[in-house]
Amino acid sequence: MKKFGLLPRLIIAIAIGILIGSIAPKWVIQVLATFNGIFGNFLGFAIPLIIIGFVAPGIGDLGAGAGKLLAITAGIAYVSTIISGMAAYFTSSAVLPTFLKPGSLVVNAANPEEALVSGFFSVDMPPIFGVMTALLIAFTIGLGISVIKGDTIKKFMSEFQQIIEKLISNIIIPLLPVHILGIFANMTYAGQVATIMSVFAKVFAMIIILHIVILIFQYIIGGTLAGGNPIRLLKNMLPAYFTAIGTQSSAATIPVTLEQAKKNGVQDGIADFVIPLCATIHLSGSTITLVSCSMAVMMLNGMPINLASMFPFILMLGITMVAAPGVPGGAVMAALGLLESMLGFNSTLLALMIALYLAQDSFGTACNVTGDGAIALMVNRISGYRLKK
Repeated sequence: MKKFGLLPRLIIAIAIGILIGSIAPKWVIQVLATFNGIFGNFLGFAIPLIIIGFVAPGIGDLGAGAGKLLAITAGIAYVSTIISGMAAYFTSSAVLPTFLKPGSLVVNAANPEEALVSGFFSVDMPPIFGVMTALLIAFTIGLGISVIKGDTIKKFMSEFQQIIEKLISNIIIPLLPVHILGIFANMTYAGQVATIMSVFAKVFAMIIILHIVILIFQYIIGGTLAGGNPIRLLKNMLPAYFTAIGTQSSAATIPVTLEQAKKNGVQDGIADFVIPLCATIHLSGSTITLVSCSMAVMMLNGMPINLASMFPFILMLGITMVAAPGVPGGAVMAALGLLESMLGFNSTLLALMIALYLAQDSFGTACNVTGDGAIALMVNRISGYRLKK
């Protein structure tokens, strides 16, 4: 199965899970549920480490090149990410209820006939500390790295980040299809999978439309500020968009994004600075996906959704996804702690979120990198430059 990409493996896992849940006896579901319980507990243990491994080095690296241009670029990228998240919130609040029945998927059902099958046993794996503690530690270390001149802690955190990236790419990602298989087998056995599958396509369609709308919005602002035709500028960035769909990585798409930004007339020095930086801090597409998918899962499970809980979640997303690693699903991995601590997701809901997110990860990444070109236009004009002919 390693010859296939992650998305094909997830699709195959979902199909096999539905098949097993339809025909297999209960003990087979219990075997899978046992694995899911162990894997879910391990994921819970790893979440605080993931947060520290991603956020601290990311903040430290931002501070290393502190300056006016950095502050302007980071500010625009963060505001863009928050605007995208809020657009996803208001759109999801209006659209999701039209085709999604609240409470139709209750994974914590009190009725045993509706609840998911439990495993034969569980292995307790308590995390070293809580999610909020991990965030505070990450912020403290990251800001400290950006202030002090020494590089000992910076090197340590850089190597720790590499360890966490290996943990995700070599353990969590390879086992993820098995985890998703077990979740869908269990939901099929409990008669809940039809609800999930009927929602998948509609949520995805809404997300893709939102991606397009936010890109048009970004380029209207960028093009107007820079003095160029927004549609032409956006059209010039399409090679970066389609490259990102294939690579699923903002970092891997940097050369193409950089080339197209320069073709749009952005000064070479501005483009060389803004594009690589935004590849790690500007995640408007990923935020749209995470907010929309999380609201869909919450609504399906009958959980309360309001602006008071979602707005802080969106604000924190813009920070915790900074420097998400170049592995598939890096953004959702970085957001797991927030989903758990701020929105109350359990291991089953986290698994559903991972499946929903990874199924369209490439489109979120494409939206991210294409939006980077719009930010380059804004920074170019703010820096006093006009678009080159």
